[in-house]
Order: sequence, then C-alpha cells, then structure tokens
Amino acid sequence: MATTKPSSASDHLFSLVWMGAVLYGVAFFLQNAYNIRLQAINEFGPVIHEFDPYFNWRATQYLYENGAKKFLKWFDHMVWYPLGRPVGTTIYPGMQFTAVFIKNYIMGDKMSLNDICCYMPAWFGVIASFLVGCIAYEASLEGNSMTLFGALLDALTGHYTEDASVSSPKSTGYYKLSSYIGLYSPAVECAVFAMGFMAVVPAHLMRSVGGGYDNESVAVTAMSLTFFLWMRSLRSNEKHSYLFGILAGVAYFYMVAAWGGYIFVLNLIGAHAALLVLLGRFSTKVYLSYTLFYVIGTSLAIQVPVVGWTPLKSLEQLAPCVVFLGYQVLQYCEIMRKRNKWSRSQAWKFRIQVGSAAFVALVVLVMAVTPRGYFGPLSSRVRGLFVPHTKTGNPLVDSVAEHQAASQQAYWQYLHILCFLAPLGFIFMLFRFGDSASFLLVYAFAAYFFSHKMVRLILLTAPIASSLSGIAVGRSVAWCLSAFMEEDDTKKSTTKKKVDENGKPKGSKKKEKKSSSDDKFAGIAAIQQGFDEASKSTEGKIVKGIASIVILGSLYYQATSFKSYSWQISKGLSNPSIILKGQMRDGSVVTVDDYREAYWWLRDNTPADARVMAWWDYGYQITGIANRTTIADGNTWNHEHIALLGKALTGSEEEGYQIARHLADYVLIWGGGGGDDLAKSPHLARIANSVYRDHCPGDVTCRAFGFVVSLSQICLNSLCYEFLSTTLCQMLFTSAGSSGNSLSNDGEELSL
Repeated sequence: MATTKPSSASDHLFSLVWMGAVLYGVAFFLQNAYNIRLQAINEFGPVIHEFDPYFNWRATQYLYENGAKKFLKWFDHMVWYPLGRPVGTTIYPGMQFTAVFIKNYIMGDKMSLNDICCYMPAWFGVIASFLVGCIAYEASLEGNSMTLFGALLDALTGHYTEDASVSSPKSTGYYKLSSYIGLYSPAVECAVFAMGFMAVVPAHLMRSVGGGYDNESVAVTAMSLTFFLWMRSLRSNEKHSYLFGILAGVAYFYMVAAWGGYIFVLNLIGAHAALLVLLGRFSTKVYLSYTLFYVIGTSLAIQVPVVGWTPLKSLEQLAPCVVFLGYQVLQYCEIMRKRNKWSRSQAWKFRIQVGSAAFVALVVLVMAVTPRGYFGPLSSRVRGLFVPHTKTGNPLVDSVAEHQAASQQAYWQYLHILCFLAPLGFIFMLFRFGDSASFLLVYAFAAYFFSHKMVRLILLTAPIASSLSGIAVGRSVAWCLSAFMEEDDTKKSTTKKKVDENGKPKGSKKKEKKSSSDDKFAGIAAIQQGFDEASKSTEGKIVKGIASIVILGSLYYQATSFKSYSWQISKGLSNPSIILKGQMRDGSVVTVDDYREAYWWLRDNTPADARVMAWWDYGYQITGIANRTTIADGNTWNHEHIALLGKALTGSEEEGYQIARHLADYVLIWGGGGGDDLAKSPHLARIANSVYRDHCPGDVTCRAFGFVVSLSQICLNSLCYEFLSTTLCQMLFTSAGSSGNSLSNDGEELSL
C-alpha cells in the first residue's frame, strides 16, 4: 500500500513521537490487562477456581501423563457411576492440548502444569485484548469509506461497487501517517483504545482471571482471532487479501477445538457473508474468502471427535452451509455473465434460472435424507434462546443461574460505560462502512440478541463492545488532536496544484468514478464541506480547540472512572469460590479453606474405590481434588441419572436412603446458608419430577417443595434436610461435650 512520506524534518519527528505514543499505549494497556487478571493468583496463589475448571485440570493432567493417543480413547470409570464417560470423544480438547504444548515446548521445568493452567487465562486475556485492537483497526481503515445508506441505495439501484474502485488508504486530514510499517490514523487510535477497553472490561474478566481454567478463557481469544482474520481477508484494494481466509479457517478450527460456542462464530460469519450479497458487495474476492474459510474450517472441524459431522448435519450449523452453496451458484453466474457479456436483465434472468434449479435440487436432497434421521435437533440451550416463555423446557438447564435472561443491571455491571460508548461507535460505523466494517454491525446485533436471552453470553459482547467503543473514542481523540496539529493550508494547496500540473496518477479514473449514491448524498456532503471550511477560520479553530479540550478532559475522567470500577469488580470476579476470605470482629482477615480440606479428608480417609454421592455441582471437584468416584458432575449429559440423584436427595428419608446405599458409599451435603444444598433443593425436586412424575404428584413444578418463611413438610421429610439437621445437632453436641474434634462417620454417610 502507498503511504504518505514525511516531507520535512518536523514531519519526520512527529511520526516518531506518534509511533512512540502508540507503542507506549499498547504496552500500557496490555500490561494492565495482565495485572488485573493476576489478582486472584497474587492473593490466593495458583489455585484452580470454581467447579468446571477442575475437570479441565484433571483432563490436562491425564493428557500430559498419557499422551494424545490414550487421551482421545480415554473412558473415565470414576465419573457418572455406574455409567462412566468417554472423555476423549465428549470434550473440546483445545485448551488441554494448548496447556500441555506450553508445558512441553515452552516452559518445561520452569513452571508446573498446575501453574501453567492457572496463568493461561491471564496470558490469553492479554492476547485477546490485542486481537480486539486489530479488529478495531481493520474496521477503521479508510477503505471503509462508504455509508450504509449509500451501500443500500447502490444495491437497490443495481450499481454495485467493484473492489478496485474503492480508494486506497489515505490520510484522513487528522495528521500524518506512519511511513515505516504502514499504519494509518485514526485506525491506530481506534485499535489502541479498543485494546484498553478489552483489557479491563468485566464482561471478559469474568472468564479470564488467573485460576479460571475454563474453556471460554481460551475460546474468546480464538474467536477474536477468527473474526480479525475474516475481516482482514476482506480488506479493500488488496488483490490477494482473500488468502487470509485460509488462516481464518485454521483459527476457526482452534475455536472449534476449544469451546462449543464455535456455532456462534460459524453462523456469524455465514450471516455476514449473506449480508454482503444483499448489499451488492459480492465479488470474486468475497467469494474466495468465504469459500476458503468454510472449506478449510469445516474440513478441520470435523476432525474434532466431539464435533464429527455435526457441521453438515446439525440444524444449528446448516445455515452457513446453505450460504456456501449459494456462493457457488452466484460465482458460477458471475463467470457466465462476464464470459458472455450479458446485460443486467440477462444476468438476472440467468441467476433466477440457476438459483431455482439449485433450490429444487436442495429440496429434493433434504426430503430424501430427512426420513433417515440425518438432521439432528436443536439443543435445549439453543432452543431456550428462541423460546422465552417456556425457557428450554428442561428444568436441569433452567436451574443454572447463568442460563437466565440478562437484565439491564447485568449489562451495566459487566460493560459499564461501554453501554454508552458502543452505540456511539456503531453510529460511526454507519458512516464509515465497508466490507470489513460491516461485520461489526452484524456482530453487534447478534451479540446483543443472544446475550439478552442468556446472561452467560454477555461474554460474547466484550469484543464487540470494546471494538465499537474503541472506534468511538479513537476517532474522537484523533479529531481533537487534529485541532492542535493542522497542516498548513498553503502547503496543502500547493501540493494539490503540483499534482494537477503533472497530470492524473494511474487509477485516477477509477477513483473519480462515483456510485449512484454520491448524487443522493450531495447535500450532506455540502453540509460537511461547509463545516470543514468554517473550522479552518480563526473563530472556528478557537471553537474547535475549546471543544477538543472539553472532550479530551471528559474522556480522561470517564476512562479513569471505568478503570477504577473494573479493578473493583475484578476483586469479586477473582474470588476462587473454593477458598474464601473473611474478616473477624477485630478486623483480622482469615482464610476459609474448608472445601479443599473436606476433599482432602475424603482423599485421605476413604478407600480408593469409594463412591461419593453429591449434587452434580461438586462432581468435578470430588474427582479433581479427592480423586474419588462420583455419581454425576457438570457434564450433565444424562438427564435421567441426575433426576435419580435429585429424587434421592429430595425424596423421603427411607426412599432416598435406599437409592443412596445402592449408588454410593458416602453422601456429601453442603450446608451453611446462602446457596447451599437446602437452598437448591427446590430445583433438585423439579428436576427429579421431570422424570419421576410421582415425586410431586399433580404438581409439575413441585411448588409444594420449598420454603418462603418456613420449610414445607415435604422438604422437612427429605433426605437432604435430614442429613443437614442431624449433622448440625451432632456437631453442636460434639463441640459442647468434647474438645472440638471433627464429626466422625460410620462409613455410610459423610455430611458437611
């Protein structure tokens, strides 16, 4: 690409200062991203957090000790007793393979495998922040020079803009560009501020703090990389930019291996590819970009055992496949149009004929394979995104708090000031529109829709909110700085005159070629030109300078406030939950490590083949820390098995005891208020009743099982309550009549 060369020593000096400021900003924000994610490790040490990360840790340990071949064939007999689980074919192993790769080929003996797993979320959080900056940069280049309204008018009138006619990146008039590595302003400013927002936004922190060894901590980075490479493959005025579609397919493969949320990534890129067609932006480059992405990405994705052929069979993933087939039809029609030099009407007639034939063939194929059960149904979680009244219909899924709908308070909690800045960036994008930039508009709509349906998916809004906010702030800051760094008007006019005298450069005809929308927006262009002329006057420069100072001051204040808020929120998000800290009356801080101590007690005081029955929440921790066989865990793949577990804990004492003795040697109950097992018991009862209808006769939702002011009689008779009440009495008696030894057990039950 062409770059603007410094024409004087002052320009050269300014370029160096500008690049220095950019590099400092990038380093500052990325360092901040790393530090804010290490709060948990600095305070509690390298400890795995929550529940699911303990399964990930155990799987990583098995992979490291046994190798990939055994890992992919691993059948775990210690979980889901007596069924077991084929872990190798039911896990997204990308994160585990990444951790083992880092251990074997990068860190070696410098770090333990546990420490690598604890630090990985912070490392990948930094990388994700950088990639979000790259996304904002790609969307802010001058190649994105259309307006959405102009693109729509061109599409409606049939005046499609060829990629070659889009002007190459050039100076925006803000100030000089870097002539060394091809960076452009204000795209660089947008990128830097987008990094800054992504570095500390709580929506991303909630899944990327140190110790939070969960799939999303790696997947958000893989998702951001895929999105950036997809946008990069669509960059204007680069003949071979479509080759980045190959890299986008490879990045998508890593996303597939890391997290089940790859379905969102695939459908989002497919939706954007379809939108480009509707906007009349279909071209050979767009065709090659999407075709390479889809073919390579899908070919690699089906190699992941847990995925298999679902990209070509699951209803959730067939829409991008239809878009891919449609692209082949469109490209064939374009080849024939150019070869035969057809008119617009002739080309459309041929498209309709070929499209109709392809549609009929597709319908026949679908009708042939559907009776054979080729297509799989929508999953309960995806179904819940589109059925707001009945939720998913699965009480097991609906009982999870993070599957509930998001509220306005949740958006403010996790996005804070980005709730206002992102819409502003969205408006900027409407007037700086292009093939790459249009992707952010699709992403914004999709992320808001799905996150509104399920609060857990607010995670998906972090990259797009940070990108749009970075664009809003970056363009605002660049405009403000331009008030103090205006080029000399005489120099600019002289340069323009010199170009005119020497003749038009190559390609000027294409640049002068206007689309039909230019005339439509001539009035708006005239108004903009009037403002530009007014701002060059003495009075205009004074007003612009004052406005710039006010805007910069306001942005600095809001940025400082947002940073303080994010650090405060990160303290709560950095709590590992398995270790707690409390404050005594005298102000001293104590560490409560009862959970791990209980699991260690199980490990040290029970037989190696002991079976422990507990609600599925604690299954991963029991196997990961205590190394004991469990009845169910967070994989929740067998609804009936979990329903039986719920029936045992919330049924009568006699019935529950018989089920427990049949399945397990020990029962672990969590008590002590808050979200303990007694508080969860209404959910347990509903899940049990969804399979065993006699559990709550005539009461589908088990409303009789629960408590508002006092416990219901059904709850008082449950095994869960009997264990808790009996244990509390014994603990009180023991502490009053002895020296405070821990509660002894008879080998049949263990209550905590």
